[in-house]
Amino acid sequence: MDDDPLTAALRSAGCVFAEEEAALLRAECRDPADLDARLARRVAGEPLEVVLGWAGFDGLRVPVAPGVFVPRRRSLLLVEVAATLARPGDVVLDLCCGTGALAAAVSGRRPDVEVWAADLDAAAVACARRHLPPERVLHGDLFAPLPPDLRSRVGVLICNAPYVPTAAIGAMPPEARDHEARHALDGGADGHEVHRRVLAEAGGWLRSDGVLLFECADTQAATLLALVDEAGLVPGRHEADSEADSEADGTVVVSGGQPA
Repeated sequence: MDDDPLTAALRSAGCVFAEEEAALLRAECRDPADLDARLARRVAGEPLEVVLGWAGFDGLRVPVAPGVFVPRRRSLLLVEVAATLARPGDVVLDLCCGTGALAAAVSGRRPDVEVWAADLDAAAVACARRHLPPERVLHGDLFAPLPPDLRSRVGVLICNAPYVPTAAIGAMPPEARDHEARHALDGGADGHEVHRRVLAEAGGWLRSDGVLLFECADTQAATLLALVDEAGLVPGRHEADSEADSEADGTVVVSGGQPA
């Protein structure tokens, strides 16, 4: 039996890591009333990161807000691949950036690159602007808000687009299904709707030796590689391929830059 009533309340609500969550809530709260209010939100099912106001990602505290996509540990593979393939002075673009977690992590690992980010979700963009240069975090649909002078200059384009097939959203964990914006999850009938749109325009923004990185489910990698081939992107600094991290459940498809 738990001696700590906060831990007990969290455990009763189904929180697997109740002790750790209790410690985080206590550290974040200003006073007992604030703690009670946040505990009630957590017990009601809100994601811990939203209740705290931040998510831990690659050693960073990334601001989050109600309704935004919470960065996942699996996306660290995107960061690792991007940081490895980037060259000094590269423009690194985080498309569908959400809270800007990937852009911030790449910038932290590679301070010698110029990071830009863009997203359709205004609430997520507001979060990203709190910890990235705000003038480089743009609000709009895919490439639409980017300044024209970025054309043909992007060395590494990272894209964690929504890739859950529409019919599968109902089976997602409630914390994501019920508390994150639908447009941050829904990838269309086969999960590749946004990937196709990105591939249709990416060649005009990537440098001739640039690379495009997508996160996807492991079961989607073969289809996404076929879409990359169909788009006719020639190898940049990396042949089209996929990489996986089974421990973090992450999969990344890497493709080249300009259309053949």
